[in-house]
Amino acid sequence: MGNFNDLNLKLKAKKIKIIAFDVDGVMTDGSLTFLEDGREIKTYNAKDGQGVVMLNKAGFKTAIITARDNGTVEHRAKVLGITKLFKGQKNKLKALNELCAEFDAQYDEIAYMGDDYPDLCVIQNVGLSCVPNDAIDEVRQAASVVSNYGGGKGAVREFCDFILKSNNISWHDIVQNPADTMKQ
Repeated sequence: MGNFNDLNLKLKAKKIKIIAFDVDGVMTDGSLTFLEDGREIKTYNAKDGQGVVMLNKAGFKTAIITARDNGTVEHRAKVLGITKLFKGQKNKLKALNELCAEFDAQYDEIAYMGDDYPDLCVIQNVGLSCVPNDAIDEVRQAASVVSNYGGGKGAVREFCDFILKSNNISWHDIVQNPADTMKQ
């Protein structure tokens, strides 16, 4: 396991075309809040979301692969401009393979952020993996890097920024250049 200053991780990040995320415990702090009528509420971090938006604007493909199936995830994916949403995925490796097939990508061209056992099969196969610092131990040990932040508390943004910086893409570049002129 490396850290964000590791040259080998930066080289892996240069190969990345698609960045995929789990939701609960990654884009959120893992809390599940239910209203009396059974509807679910999630709290997302705006800075994490801005990181995903920057990846999209830089020309990367983004995806969500989550085992849960609810409207909050659909809404968040739409707001962020997520390229591909896989919800209700009990077998996340199957979703990863579908992602590869749809976008003609190899595993080493995909980055993933997860935090728990269902994510392990993806983390062990992708080119670059990151986990929030509050991920379970087994997943932390399998990841390429552990974020300095917890799920829903900046981990996603740190990973997005790392990928952008490793590809020499700054916020200024994203604002000044249309997505089709950035990394493809």
